[in-house]
Amino acid sequence: MAHFKNPILRGFHPDPSICRVEEDYYMVTSTFEFFPGVPIYHSRNLIDWELINYCLVDDDQLDLTDCASSGGIYAPTLRYHDGVFYMITTNVTHKGNFIVHTKDIYGKWSKPFWVDQKDIDPSLFFDDDGKVYFTGNNSLTPQKQGIVVFEIDPMTGKRLSEKKIVTYGTGGKTPEGSHMYKINGTYYLIAGRGRYRIRPHGNHHARGFPVWAFYRMSAQPDLVP
Repeated sequence: MAHFKNPILRGFHPDPSICRVEEDYYMVTSTFEFFPGVPIYHSRNLIDWELINYCLVDDDQLDLTDCASSGGIYAPTLRYHDGVFYMITTNVTHKGNFIVHTKDIYGKWSKPFWVDQKDIDPSLFFDDDGKVYFTGNNSLTPQKQGIVVFEIDPMTGKRLSEKKIVTYGTGGKTPEGSHMYKINGTYYLIAGRGRYRIRPHGNHHARGFPVWAFYRMSAQPDLVP
């Protein structure tokens, strides 16, 4: 039996997102106020990782003007679909959520394509019918926050449908870190139930048949740090 030690990538690597393409795994992480932004790591076994590139290497991709500590880039998500890599993230200091993309993960990434959606923790879901959906935080009021879903063009960032809140989590102040998956015809939404400063933090799941269903989160967390 093989043995390994956690963390698999030591040091400053917050908010990891891993994407598998055939036999290769790629990981991106948050970089906050640091430049260049969003490092890309490669592995064949999920244990040994090599830094191969950065998504954001130019000033027109990453504006950190007047960025304070813990500003900048939050929680990227990496996806791959039909030969294209997509990275969606939030620059909390300048303009909010945006997407960059490339066909060569070792090469230059596109300019930012900005998304008409505030708040943090954006993610992309590619459905079987060719439609693509955005999931992320949505603040209705400081006291009422949930996870929003809408159809999106991942090449341009253009919103293609109305926004819909699909869950308010399990009662924590800020349900966050949402990701949507489809398994055997059923949609699953994974999200942190609420900010850890308010109550214990854990990842919960919910499931529904239409992508627009209202998702009721599981009472107990599936993953607890």
